[in-house]
Amino acid sequence: MSYNAFITEETIEATASGPLDGATVAVKDNISTEGVRTTCGSTMLEEYVPPYDATVVQRLKDAGATIVGKTNMDEFGMGTTTETSAFGATENPAAEGRVPGGSSGGSAAAVAAGEADLALGSDTGGSVRCPAAFCGVVGIKPTYGLVSRYGLVAYANSLEQIGPLAPTVEEAAELLDVIAGPDPNDATTREPDEDVEYAAAANGDVEGLTIGVPTELLEGADEGVRAVFEAALDDLRDAGATTEDVSLPSVETAVQAYYVIAMSEASSNLARFDGVRYGKSGGYEGNWNESFAAAREEGFGEEVKRRILLGTYALSAGYHDKYYKQAQDARAWVKQDFDAAFEDVDVLASPTMPVPPFELGESLDDPLQMYLADANTVPVNLANLPAISVPAGETDEGPVGLQLVGPAFGEATIIRAGSALA
Repeated sequence: MSYNAFITEETIEATASGPLDGATVAVKDNISTEGVRTTCGSTMLEEYVPPYDATVVQRLKDAGATIVGKTNMDEFGMGTTTETSAFGATENPAAEGRVPGGSSGGSAAAVAAGEADLALGSDTGGSVRCPAAFCGVVGIKPTYGLVSRYGLVAYANSLEQIGPLAPTVEEAAELLDVIAGPDPNDATTREPDEDVEYAAAANGDVEGLTIGVPTELLEGADEGVRAVFEAALDDLRDAGATTEDVSLPSVETAVQAYYVIAMSEASSNLARFDGVRYGKSGGYEGNWNESFAAAREEGFGEEVKRRILLGTYALSAGYHDKYYKQAQDARAWVKQDFDAAFEDVDVLASPTMPVPPFELGESLDDPLQMYLADANTVPVNLANLPAISVPAGETDEGPVGLQLVGPAFGEATIIRAGSALA
């Protein structure tokens, strides 16, 4: 059965032998691939072919991986369901008739359906972890700066990271080992404080690990999701971990702050798509204003237009301090709360998504429902921390993920904890 996981199916061969010899990898369609079109799920870029590889793509090729295609996604990464793509919705292989999550839904679906061994997605507010949870696979959102963003088409620069999706924690960690590390083409990357082999950390040993459970991230969770989450915590306790309740009061402001910041950055980033430098032409020769307006009207979908408008409004004169500045203050508060929590615990655990996978079409007429579903994932991006989603079990509506969050550059710890379950 076709789940519409790919926008472009084209093989890119490895350039060398390495740790991923023989592995097939699907790459989200907002990550540049030399000579292979990169659409971002948008009509605006439906014919765009990059002249260069993203750093992560080059590292895949150098590691022996074969790239098998570019995966479907919410347009420009803006969505939680992979239904805003100009190339049609992706269906969830683990819960047919339901969404695979977003915005990296095509990557998660490709792995869940066995159409690729591994995949890359990008995570701005949960876009690796959400589809990992909904499709019953593993997804890692690395610490901001661990993985190069060179060649990633920008949505919100201060929030996004490229991350791996895989059937197991060990396989996701092996992929992270390949793509992680500083890059002179991305000044935000840095070397971790110590050398770490992420795959080696996937040993399942949680003896003595202290897991904090933020009470705020359980509020409003679906009853079935919460039951699966609690059972997964029992499994971790049985394996030797201890759990304790913690509080992150700031996360109650996180969704609002996240969307103000993300939409503001999107408004700025997407201004370059004017039909002249990039993207679909408006077709009005000699009248730039008409051509610019027509290109953006025809090239962008409704969700992208909504976010550009909201972001432009938040940055406009008279409203910048009221919205954008307050959102940045809330972001600092979120970071402080996480830092305080990690003084007492090793990792934090919550359901990745508070709800099971939506039915296809269910959330399209209610964008607010889609935004609120990100309540457990967006605080991690605001704080620039690492997180992993691992399969925790299933409800009647589909898979449930358990999210483990670590301190900055604490990928080894969350991989170790996650590997006790997957």
